[in-house]
Amino acid sequence: MSLLMAFSIVLVVLAIGDIVSTRTKAWVPSVFVAALLFLFGFWTFFPQDIVAIAGFQKPIIYLSMYLLITHMGTLLTVKELISQWKTITIALMGIVGICALTLTVGRALFGWETVVVATPPLTGGIVAAIIMSEAATSLGIEKLAVLAIITYVMQGFVGYPLTALMLKKEGKRLLKGFRSGELKAAEETTASIPSTTKKKLVPVTPEKYATTYVILAKLGITAWAAVGFANLIKPVVNISPFVMCLFFGVIAQELGFVEQRPLNLSSSFGFLITGLMAFVFAGLAKATPAMLATIALPLAGIIVLGVSGMAILSMFVGKKLGYTKEMSFAVALTALYGFPPNYILTEEASKALAETDEENKFLMDEMLPKMLVGGFTTVTIVSVIIAGIFVNLL
Repeated sequence: MSLLMAFSIVLVVLAIGDIVSTRTKAWVPSVFVAALLFLFGFWTFFPQDIVAIAGFQKPIIYLSMYLLITHMGTLLTVKELISQWKTITIALMGIVGICALTLTVGRALFGWETVVVATPPLTGGIVAAIIMSEAATSLGIEKLAVLAIITYVMQGFVGYPLTALMLKKEGKRLLKGFRSGELKAAEETTASIPSTTKKKLVPVTPEKYATTYVILAKLGITAWAAVGFANLIKPVVNISPFVMCLFFGVIAQELGFVEQRPLNLSSSFGFLITGLMAFVFAGLAKATPAMLATIALPLAGIIVLGVSGMAILSMFVGKKLGYTKEMSFAVALTALYGFPPNYILTEEASKALAETDEENKFLMDEMLPKMLVGGFTTVTIVSVIIAGIFVNLL
């Protein structure tokens, strides 16, 4: 398969996902449709490395992740991060809910080793899945090594449609308040604060010099500094470079060194997120029919138990903290996929519900920070910690 053929096929799959999502007004998320199509493709005629053949290989994907996460940091202010302590608490309680049911009911149904291997991937990202898979392999438990990876690959099939449903319900509630005027005044007040009262330490780049190269150079320098700092403090405290990119994006935007939404300003966002999404779906190449058949029951059982525990505890804690059950569950569900699907699902729900640009911006401003913070809390930070603990339980 040639470079352009592979690229075209990958983009057609992603495009079909967008079309279906638009036609169904986000009731069927694009990421869910694309995941199904990729799975079918890998089971039939797709080369296992079609995404790599299409040009989306690890160096460009890691570059995309560093730049995109730093870009996402520019969307959040320090004040916003501090104000999101409730979101972080709900996300953490969702993880506790997963562990509570899998380690009790799950243990009784599927055995200790099975739930210990499958739970960390369910709480977050690919790093946790790899840690548990390698641990199972070292113990000679090949079936469970496969289960760790497949749990990570398949959990999105549950997370995508559930999140879309929760965000649409929450979006409808927010729009009702916005259109009636109940929430509009508060949004106008908070939106006006940065532009009228905050002064940046670094002067704004004159418009004539704010070219694509200049904007990307500043973003690249920020991400480079973030990764360098993460490596520098590693002997003392081990913080993921991706988490550090998020924080440095916040700081650089606060100082005025990097603009808000730099990848949008440089017209680079769309291509970078396309490559990252394609790379996420490349993981489905491992989910062969034979593998799925051998682990189908524990896979389904652990995912159902984990998501049930997540729903119960996140909704309960969210209610105590003043969040709706829909927003609470959506925040907790970010553990099943993280970034970038949390961004895309929020954007799709907002576009589907909003009738004007003003309404779309309002919904994104209300829901996106919570979804981003939830995703970084669960996938990037907590899942790796959980995996580090669970490895010692095997």
